[in-house]
Amino acid sequence: MTQRALVTGATAGIGHAFARALASRGYDLVLVSRDLARLQAVADQISTKHGVEVTVVSADLSSHVGLAKAVAAVDGIDLLINNAGSSIAGWFGKTDIAAEESQLDLMVRAPMVLTDAALKQMVSRGSGKIINVASMAAFTPRGIYAAHKAWLVNLGLWLNLQYADSGVTVTTLCPGFVHIEFHQRMNAKTDDIPRWMWLDADKVVAAALRDLERGKALSIPTARYKALAVLARTLPIGLVSRVAKKGR
Repeated sequence: MTQRALVTGATAGIGHAFARALASRGYDLVLVSRDLARLQAVADQISTKHGVEVTVVSADLSSHVGLAKAVAAVDGIDLLINNAGSSIAGWFGKTDIAAEESQLDLMVRAPMVLTDAALKQMVSRGSGKIINVASMAAFTPRGIYAAHKAWLVNLGLWLNLQYADSGVTVTTLCPGFVHIEFHQRMNAKTDDIPRWMWLDADKVVAAALRDLERGKALSIPTARYKALAVLARTLPIGLVSRVAKKGR
């Protein structure tokens, strides 16, 4: 029986890589994003190449109306990928608080609500998988964005323990710097980031899907980032904070 996956933020970057990877494995897809024209173009391309059914949901997940549209699309899915996200150029305390509230809705409330909707169905039938896309920033004191991602990590670790006996796996993906549109969209300076820190989106997704199949609660792609995560959680916070100032 064909499985279905819902991917948020599916038109670019990690979300797009997830959509392509899952389609290549035979999943039917529900793709969620704000830009309907771009979303439909991605859906047509994937459907044509892989012969899978692709449904599109144009929704702004930072709004209650948009999130409700996405929640309605969760019905009957086997895999949920909470990937949609963005960041604001600037540091909390200097940015517009309305923009920060919108970010909170997108990065915290939306994955929480979608996870809740999917989890209840999955537990009821005794199977299901969820990937929440966080970030290596979750392990460092780096402002609001890092705080949002730390929330996702904490929740995901608990969910994977709590619902493992119910047949549900929840994996939290924590990539480092990935060659995607994310940094360009926020006009972030990235030329001072060493080449070895950059990752390929397709490889990040492949590692995440392997870790999901293994039932891992946390997916940190590459040995170098795994080592950095250990250091971030064990070194003095002042030192970690100074190092983390590279990038946003």
